[in-house]
Amino acid sequence: MDALAGLLEGPRARGAFMIRACFDPPWAVRVEDRAPLTVMLMVRGEAVVLPDTGESVRLRPGDLAIARGPAPYTCADAPDTAPQALILPGAECRHPDGRTLNGSMDLGVRSWGGRLDGGTVLLIGTYLMDGEISNRLLDALPPLLSLTTDVWECPLTPLLMAEIVRDEPGQEVVLDRMLDLLVIAALRAWFSRPEAEAPAWYAALADPVVGRVLRLMQDDPAHPWTVASLAAKAGVSRAALARRFTELVGEPVMAYLTGWRLALAADRLREGPATLEAIARQVGYGSAFALSSAFKRGYGVSPQEFRARAAGARTS
Repeated sequence: MDALAGLLEGPRARGAFMIRACFDPPWAVRVEDRAPLTVMLMVRGEAVVLPDTGESVRLRPGDLAIARGPAPYTCADAPDTAPQALILPGAECRHPDGRTLNGSMDLGVRSWGGRLDGGTVLLIGTYLMDGEISNRLLDALPPLLSLTTDVWECPLTPLLMAEIVRDEPGQEVVLDRMLDLLVIAALRAWFSRPEAEAPAWYAALADPVVGRVLRLMQDDPAHPWTVASLAAKAGVSRAALARRFTELVGEPVMAYLTGWRLALAADRLREGPATLEAIARQVGYGSAFALSSAFKRGYGVSPQEFRARAAGARTS
């Protein structure tokens, strides 16, 4: 499992917020939902995304923007248009003066705004929960990035336009997976750009030795890996692997493996009711006690505290 696949195989969109926003200029929406990741795909018309700090990005048909939370931003037809709506955590929508807007701008199934055939149509997908594995990748992204049609072409736009307004059994799951695929396609395109600063371990996946070792650890974290056994799989000496891995990834082999295992454990604690003993076996620790000790060193809280906090965040 490579780094991008981790977005699909590890923390995945679950009940993500997806909507088709339809407006006629002038329009502007202030977003303060603190979501970890929001994707905006321009279908018709134009828009500008204005972060509170940093440069804005202009979107034209086919362009895509990714906003990495929790920083707020404004999406509008023009930089000087005053916001008409404020999006808060939990998909709560209000007037800028605080009056509720929930329901008043609904245009049907997952459609929102002024009118369905407005001059501007924007598909928006929002991940509502953090995930530790994906954060290793997303932390390498700027707060706001854009991909224009001259550097990428999104084959999912017609499918998303058709599926986002369907009201069928299991449709939420279908849209979650399509959002995952959209993010994967966008991040592949972004990290291939010269201006992108990919994390060292992501770039190291291209190395014939270190890339193989990274995939071995990611694919089978429960295996009792050692530097020697990984070096044997990669066909190099232990010393050569240790030197090359640290040079390319920026940390020793076993430090990376520990971080990967703890990230997996954090996701499993967040996702469901599995026992600590079961999670320990899944991520390569011999006992719940061993995992608990390592987890507290890495995260500063016990697994039980981490799970309780994650549960509280979901219900808040």
